[in-house]
Amino acid sequence: MDAEERQRFAALAKAVADKRDESAFSVLFDYFAPRLKSWLMRQKMTSGEAEELVQEIMIVLWHKADLYDPTRSSLSTWLFRIARNRRIDLQRRAQVRVFDGEDPTLQPPEEMRADDIIANDDRDAQVRDAVGQLPEEQRALLQAAFFLGQSHTEIAEATGLPLGTVKSRIRLAFGKLRNLLEREEA
Repeated sequence: MDAEERQRFAALAKAVADKRDESAFSVLFDYFAPRLKSWLMRQKMTSGEAEELVQEIMIVLWHKADLYDPTRSSLSTWLFRIARNRRIDLQRRAQVRVFDGEDPTLQPPEEMRADDIIANDDRDAQVRDAVGQLPEEQRALLQAAFFLGQSHTEIAEATGLPLGTVKSRIRLAFGKLRNLLEREEA
């Protein structure tokens, strides 16, 4: 679309806005309706849906042509932006949320068997014992990170230790825990 055509369309839109000029609207409709429909169909809308949406867009042009500002964009850009926004609105409304009673996140947790409860308790005791064998400086950092939920940066600020030291000590603590727990399993 060249500058002359842009000016022509802007003038036609102004005629629609100022005088409700039906002949100006007819020219705009004849030009833009097929282009909008084609674009909407490339956006995966059916022919019927696209035609319906084009009708809505052209009604917007008829009723709100005074909102069009030719200094901000071409009429084409304005209409296609309206088309894009309306298409997105339709897609959002069409997304129906269906209740799925079989969704695992909606199912109650299975009751734990006695053997599993005992195994979990045994594992928890082993972990507590292994954590108790760590040097105090490593144990304190693990507790801050995993029981208090502090980030490494927060731990460094609270303890006055460099961030690298905090990370190294936590990594060393994990290594020691792994070794201690592997020895207990063996």
